[in-house]
Amino acid sequence: MSDVPGLPDGLTARPLTLDDADAAAELLEAAEAVDDTGEHEDADDLTEWWGRELVDLPHDGRAVVTADGRLVGWATSIDNRGARDAHRIWSEGRVHPGRRGQGVGRALLAWQVRRGAEQHAAHRPDMPGRLVAAVYPAMTSAARLLERAGFEVERYYNAMERPLDDVPTVRAVPGVDLVPFTWDRDDEIRRAHNAAFTAHHGSSERDELAWRSWFTGQKAFRPELSVLALADGAVAGYVLAYVYDADTRATGVRTTQLGQIGVLPAARGRGVATAAIAAALDAAARGGCGRAALDVDTENSTGALALYERVGFRTTRVRTAWAKALPPVTAAGR
Repeated sequence: MSDVPGLPDGLTARPLTLDDADAAAELLEAAEAVDDTGEHEDADDLTEWWGRELVDLPHDGRAVVTADGRLVGWATSIDNRGARDAHRIWSEGRVHPGRRGQGVGRALLAWQVRRGAEQHAAHRPDMPGRLVAAVYPAMTSAARLLERAGFEVERYYNAMERPLDDVPTVRAVPGVDLVPFTWDRDDEIRRAHNAAFTAHHGSSERDELAWRSWFTGQKAFRPELSVLALADGAVAGYVLAYVYDADTRATGVRTTQLGQIGVLPAARGRGVATAAIAAALDAAARGGCGRAALDVDTENSTGALALYERVGFRTTRVRTAWAKALPPVTAAGR
């Protein structure tokens, strides 16, 4: 019996596999015409994301197919495997525009809620859990589904961009050296990231495996476009950059995505972030990029939104983060 009940007649669900990546990427492309997320992922991106060591795809993904095997919807429930304030599990997926309004999304979301609760109970039963999902303004039906399933709006994130035809001047910060990323400092940067984001909403402690899986182990990571700020020879700040080939093909513009930007608390207030970002923008412009992009929590406690606006970034889209709370799993309730 399928663990995704409630599907329309003629559709069935099965475990998602890496062989579905091509069809899933085609579905995302069709959906982008109506969802307007500004994101572009190809089969290689999905294969990398779903094939990570931390993802158990047969258990963590579901595909909805027609009788002749055509993919019309997919969903994943991916355990972040790190926690501070709560254990967060990412609920992701899409339904083909031609199949929306038929109950496919509702059935997949119900599966995600069940699977997320299982992951929470298995991995971090001692603390609160949060199932999280991202919704863009055009995705009104997805927002309604989430609300009916008990999700609530948790946060807003701005997607910001700026052209690279006129980058800011890289200004010296006394006692700070700006240098390119080098692999011998990768773990030092991981530890600096953990320290820099201790008080940030939704942040997670990253061990070596999670750090490589989600960040510097990505094929999109560009060490040559990333910048480190060193104080007394140690990492005090960093800007890690990524270039996504699928996005370049879709938009015609090579874009540096500034994925992680951080400064250790003791080094803040000296202009370290501004200098490191300016250096990363300069490296991107010299490296053939025409645009820079980043995402920021609109309620970021360090004033990051205003900083990014000062260095020329402007908001292009606002993403809503929805979340469903899961209580800790007590010994008696397990």
